[in-house]
Amino acid sequence: MIELKDFQKIDIRVGTIISASINKGARHKAYKLEIDFGNELGIKTSSAQITDCYSPSELINKQVIAVVNLNPIKISEVKSEVLVLGLDSNNGVILLAPEKKVDNGKKVY
Repeated sequence: MIELKDFQKIDIRVGTIISASINKGARHKAYKLEIDFGNELGIKTSSAQITDCYSPSELINKQVIAVVNLNPIKISEVKSEVLVLGLDSNNGVILLAPEKKVDNGKKVY
């Protein structure tokens, strides 16, 4: 178990995907995503293994939920700066998203 104060260290925000392309060098099929988190955080990059359920074109303008304060990691040629959140299903990873459109950069509590 973790304490509430530990959970509160995680910065989870809403962003809008502005570009999606194949991360060609990734060991597992993945997309390179560019996500707009608004004025405060700007545009961040992520590598996401969501190719089973989404095409690049259907990801554009989709709002997603992501952890934005993790240390970046390199996945092939992509510097993955944020962790896009999703859940596993029988068909692949389904992205978590707000039910209604909200401003980019809004904090998730």
